[in-house]
Amino acid sequence: MTPATGDEIFNERAQHLLKVLVESYIREGQPVGSRTLSRDSGLNLSAATVRNVMADLEEYGFVTSPHTSAGRVPTDKGYRFFVDTLLRQRHAGAADEVIGELRRRLEEDHARDPKALVAVASQVLSSITHLAGVVTVPRQPHQSLSQIEFLPLSDNRVLAVMVVNGRDVQNRIVQLERYYSADELRRAANFLNQQFGGKELRRIREDLVGEIAQAGEQLNQLMRDAILVARQMVSSGMPEEPEYVIAGETNLMEFAELSNVEKLRRLFEAFTAKRDILHLLDQSLHAEGVQIFIGQESGYQILDDCSLVTAPYMLDNETVGVLGVIGPTRMAYERVIPIVDVTARLLGSALNSRR
Repeated sequence: MTPATGDEIFNERAQHLLKVLVESYIREGQPVGSRTLSRDSGLNLSAATVRNVMADLEEYGFVTSPHTSAGRVPTDKGYRFFVDTLLRQRHAGAADEVIGELRRRLEEDHARDPKALVAVASQVLSSITHLAGVVTVPRQPHQSLSQIEFLPLSDNRVLAVMVVNGRDVQNRIVQLERYYSADELRRAANFLNQQFGGKELRRIREDLVGEIAQAGEQLNQLMRDAILVARQMVSSGMPEEPEYVIAGETNLMEFAELSNVEKLRRLFEAFTAKRDILHLLDQSLHAEGVQIFIGQESGYQILDDCSLVTAPYMLDNETVGVLGVIGPTRMAYERVIPIVDVTARLLGSALNSRR
């Protein structure tokens, strides 16, 4: 992938110098001068020649000078070209170091619920990359009602049991205004199973709202109560807002480019509000493999100085969530990308093994 700057400008020499510059800036966090590039590039080039190449790269938006005569730093465009074109071989070693730790932690938490496993994945991502780790709580895009049953209890209480996707069972004890016999409750359950069995929970919730409004007095009190209970059960099985777990936000304070107090405050507020971050993560939900948002590519001003590296994870061969890391645009992409990739695979395996 060669940018439309002309091969005579963005030739192999220029690409190599850009790669060396990006790697140096990621490592040191300081603008890179022409003498440093000349020395570190391994090419037999004078500082003057390097300066000319840098001038061309700056003209086409791949690098910029933060101060006069202070050396150059990569732009978002420069990072994007580096990630898409210059990272031809991503080292497996970066992923290998995380596999043992992740497997150990996830196996320790094997018996916990999915949200606990998500928290472990977020913490491990954060501790290994020294960035902020973020993982969405797994959702079930295809939740369908298999069966609903009502069992009578004492004091006009009923145990409502809902089976979703043939295996996930949800129970709720409901207080009703009057006593219903086991036979009445069985007829109510049969009515609901005939009307809604096999349908998606989201569709059922919409249908139940209209069922009472349209039927009105045509329904007896038993059926109205049954519909109200079913509506509560279906709603409780479908969180209105997706969630994510984030760990290691304070790691971002270690980077000079993010250490401005006001910038950090607004960034942490965005983490707390969740809406924008979730919208960004949702863009990766149906993508294949690792996705990278660099700086302004996210579309959110608060993340202009950040990059987000994400990967979807799967349960029962369906994508149910996204995980990733948030850090400065000056992150070690070559190391972070395979870590995010392998973490997504291992989290999916851990969730599937719980089944």
